[in-house]
Amino acid sequence: MKLYIIAGEASGDLHGSNLIRELRASQPDISIRAWGGDLMQAQGATLIKHYRELAFMGFVEVLFNIRTILRNIAFCKKDILEFRPDAIVLIDYPGFNLRIAEWAHLQGIKVFYYISPQIWAWKESRIHGIKKNVDHMFVVLPFEKEFYNKYQYEVTFTGHPLLDVISAREKNEIKFKSENHLDERPVIALLPGSRKQEIATMLPVMLQVAEKFSDFQFIVAAAPGQELSFYNSFIQKKKFTVLQGKTYDLLLHARAGIVTSGTATLETGLFSLPQVVCYKGNKISYLIARKLVKIKYISLVNLILNREAVKELIQDEMNVNAIAEELHSLLYDEKRINRMKSDYAEMHNTLGGPGASQRTASAMLKILSGRK
Repeated sequence: MKLYIIAGEASGDLHGSNLIRELRASQPDISIRAWGGDLMQAQGATLIKHYRELAFMGFVEVLFNIRTILRNIAFCKKDILEFRPDAIVLIDYPGFNLRIAEWAHLQGIKVFYYISPQIWAWKESRIHGIKKNVDHMFVVLPFEKEFYNKYQYEVTFTGHPLLDVISAREKNEIKFKSENHLDERPVIALLPGSRKQEIATMLPVMLQVAEKFSDFQFIVAAAPGQELSFYNSFIQKKKFTVLQGKTYDLLLHARAGIVTSGTATLETGLFSLPQVVCYKGNKISYLIARKLVKIKYISLVNLILNREAVKELIQDEMNVNAIAEELHSLLYDEKRINRMKSDYAEMHNTLGGPGASQRTASAMLKILSGRK
């Protein structure tokens, strides 16, 4: 059996790697060719393109890089035809993957989509292309099944794969601080995003906030696809620690987090870590998005709970004073801290329990083998 998997960012690489592990557990001789990252490659996939070459976001940024994107799409189609997979597995990354889905359907290639594009947030009209071109959709958020049901499109809710990744962690603060050469002060986690344009916008502001809290040490979580020298260019001679490949250990041992909107907000919530969610992008892209996006919140925690459990500071609201004020509350207001942790527990209970990657792999193999 042969599968072709496409993930375009760090979170997709993580979920893709766990899916590959479970696929191989059931079918050891499966051949997998992939666009993704180091984690998918470590699970035995033949890596064709790394996601750091694909990470364009925002309307303006996509426009500037349209030639590269179109070249990547053309190359991807050619590579799929040469590989002749039994199915392709598309992981989120809709701008690219929905184009591949349409093309693959015309070629008669079976299309699985794992982790739905957020069409419930914007571009809801994409549902018609998904119904036509995607043979089966596997969703990881509980409200997505209800959303697709509105359009008479049956999807499978397999639960969120992050539950498996996070449940196995054990806390040992002394060991964590010793191994990473940290001092005795409590830790604050800084998660400035995974793409260069996000980090360049978010990290300088986060570092300014840190200067207001001298009783704490602020640790920067570096994305696996970025060079440490890129982070150090913002830190320069300031005394901040950057940890790469240790984000979950950091979230486990921190007192609070300043988190860029994205999958990291859900990860932080699953660790029950008090957080303030931040986002600031290109002004033109933001203005366009504000007109098009139909959701009330940007963080997955708030979207899942359908209320503001964590504070969101977006665009001009994302400034040093506003973040510092919210962080102070998360560190010293016990009532606020306990309420947020209670909200996290409620969110956790809606996400389907452990075993999401295994359930998804099993369902895919069942479909491909023709079993009912």
